[in-house]
Amino acid sequence: MPNAPQDFFPLAPSLWAATAAPAPATTPLDTDTQADVIVVGAGYCGLSTALHLAERGVRVVVLEAKEIGFGGSGRNGGQVIPGLKHDPSELLRMFGPEEGQRLVDFAKGTADAVFDLIDKHGMDVPRTRQGWIQGAHTPAALQLAERRTHDWQAQGVAARQLDRHETARLLGTDKYFGGWLDPRGGGVQPLSYARELARVAQAAGVVIHTGTPVTQLTQANGKWQAATARGPRVTAERVVMCTNGYTDGLWPGLRKTIINANSFQIATEPLPEAIRKTVLPEGHVSSDARNLLLYYRLDHAGRLLMGGRGTFREPDAGQPGDWSHLEHVVAKLFPQAAGVPIAYRWCGHVAITRDYLPHLHEPAPGLLIDIGCQGRGVGLQTRMGQALARYVATGDKKALPVQPSDMRPFPLYGLRRLYVSAVIGWYRMTDGGV
Repeated sequence: MPNAPQDFFPLAPSLWAATAAPAPATTPLDTDTQADVIVVGAGYCGLSTALHLAERGVRVVVLEAKEIGFGGSGRNGGQVIPGLKHDPSELLRMFGPEEGQRLVDFAKGTADAVFDLIDKHGMDVPRTRQGWIQGAHTPAALQLAERRTHDWQAQGVAARQLDRHETARLLGTDKYFGGWLDPRGGGVQPLSYARELARVAQAAGVVIHTGTPVTQLTQANGKWQAATARGPRVTAERVVMCTNGYTDGLWPGLRKTIINANSFQIATEPLPEAIRKTVLPEGHVSSDARNLLLYYRLDHAGRLLMGGRGTFREPDAGQPGDWSHLEHVVAKLFPQAAGVPIAYRWCGHVAITRDYLPHLHEPAPGLLIDIGCQGRGVGLQTRMGQALARYVATGDKKALPVQPSDMRPFPLYGLRRLYVSAVIGWYRMTDGGV
């Protein structure tokens, strides 16, 4: 039996929980039921998979331990960043011309997948799509920006490099040597997006049960059965697990294949109009090239959001000091906004794999697992859900951006807090100050 579900840091204190569209009506599972496919997890990947399966006429039941978007889908910075951590030339070198290009094409369309879905279904999701800027904090990072610009231009993307002056103008800070701009990127209210995905999935016929932790998955006579903490069970031919940074012990060994790093965020009160015109004045979203990256944007009401890494332990909502490093960053990057009060502080988990790629696993016939968002989950997991649905419905492995692989745990997993803390300390020294 897996470990009992963890009491993760609650969703309620976040900006997104305070401003999201209402969640669609759901109930816990209260009786045994059957489906064609069970989806575990009501985040972006689970909901996208369910929606696209339902559109193919597949009966889907989604089981969520907490509430829709409770994990990273309701806690991230809302940045829709296209691509993967690896650039196109790296992916082609790693996977070869055919498989590598298929993965590049998948990565190329991750942001489009989000905005196309929102538009297609008329979702109530505040959004902007002016592009994503990656600032270069060192001369070496500026060379990286140049390479990335050329890489994506070779793939037909209208990316462009930014000099120091234009970077400062578009970001509202002079702390970068330059950068590059990807016009595909943008921003969404991430919890609204998760809830609206759920609403649209329900309209397509998906049944969603929240407050229903899955405690065991078993297979017998060609069928899968999901036992739940409340007692009732769901039986289906297939199971798709989409739990990412909130993965528990449901499937043996899976949790040890990722580092579920914390991503800390703060949001100010709405900026006064005079200041708002000087911070990301054209509506771009941004994350920089540091190893311990900083990411920031304005929301639909003009609040400045700042995010970055923090301690490995869960922060204390009653201790604002756990977020003080981000308040320091705001004051350094945007001194014009330093006096604006911080209104929200929250934290979420990011699922990081050993190779910084999304992983798919099929540890048993009929069980498909998706894991690894690397901090780009809004677009990546939306598009991954489309791919998983095609594969489950057709059996065509070419529908998948990466092929299923064996689960490989992080070495010395029990010591991960120690070595991750050491790596973070090293990155802080090598990244340099703001």
